[in-house]
Amino acid sequence: MSTVYIGVGSNIGQRTENCRQAIKLLDSADLKVLACSSFYKSEPVGYLPQPYFINTVVKLKTELSPLDLLSKLKIIEKTLGKDIKKRWGPRSIDLDILLYDNNIINTPDLQIPHPRIAERSFVLMPLTEIAAECKHPLLGQNMRDLLRKLDNTSKCVKLEGNCHSERSEAE
Repeated sequence: MSTVYIGVGSNIGQRTENCRQAIKLLDSADLKVLACSSFYKSEPVGYLPQPYFINTVVKLKTELSPLDLLSKLKIIEKTLGKDIKKRWGPRSIDLDILLYDNNIINTPDLQIPHPRIAERSFVLMPLTEIAAECKHPLLGQNMRDLLRKLDNTSKCVKLEGNCHSERSEAE
């Protein structure tokens, strides 16, 4: 069984509920959810005139290969109505493989570790919450140390609750 960390985010509709629904769909016969960080509210990156995101990170165990996992994530995104018209644009749900054991994969369809982990507070803050000592396979530093180096953490705010809570923010 492999240990995988998935970034979950939404900035359209009932953002927190969208994330919870995605996590429920992740917890299936071939994926076992082990942990879920708190929810975080963050500014959009790239394409800015859009609503703030709700983000979380989920730790999973799976026997799926990285490519099979990616296919499953795409199915879950489609099920939950993901329809992107612009790169980094608004989305009902976004599921990203952040880490897959210590694997390093660099193909046109899949990059593991996620290429922008070390730049994004909305990834590092929840990832550090549930995997502070986990090492980045390329950078050789743990998540806590990568987070300490960021200067944009003020753009990401921890909210009350997580995937197991009833509510974490007013929609």
